[in-house]
Amino acid sequence: MPDLRAEILAEIRRVFSVDLEVPGLVEPHHALARDLRVDSMGAIVLAVALEDRFRVKLSDEDAAAVVTVKDLVDLVERRSREALSGGDAGQGGTRGAR
Repeated sequence: MPDLRAEILAEIRRVFSVDLEVPGLVEPHHALARDLRVDSMGAIVLAVALEDRFRVKLSDEDAAAVVTVKDLVDLVERRSREALSGGDAGQGGTRGAR
């Protein structure tokens, strides 16, 4: 898997730019809520885009631990690697808004 972290960050940046229409550069140290002003609807848009692109499942429990863009990259990378290894540990739960 070529630089998965870079692909995940690029997709996050694409979602912010295109889907959420957030101007400016999105960096790993940015806090999603404080710096990038992600609200609950924005979080759903972001999660669905990442789930679709990387074929992973993100739960409400996952979201509770995500504060920064780096946290989100780490989570998607972990879920992607679990999916590739055939494991589904920690992938339980679904968002009710889907």
